[in-house]
Amino acid sequence: MRTTIYLPNDLARVVEAYLKEHPETNLSALVREALEARLRRNPAALLELAGVVEKASGSAGEGAEDRLYRQER
Repeated sequence: MRTTIYLPNDLARVVEAYLKEHPETNLSALVREALEARLRRNPAALLELAGVVEKASGSAGEGAEDRLYRQER
C-alpha cells in the first residue's frame, strides 16, 4: 500500500537526523517498524527502535531523579 503522511516540521527534522545517523535504514522501514511496535502493543520494541533503553530497571513512573533523591537521604 502506498500512502502519504504529514509530519510536523520538528518531527520531520528528528526523522531526518535519525536517518542520517542510520544510513542502513530508510523512511519506509522506520515507519513500518514503528507501526508494528505500536500496533502489536510492544513498548519494549518501540523504545529499542527509538534507541532509548533496552531494559529498564524501574518503572516509567519512577525516574532516575527519584532514585537519586532516595540515595541522598
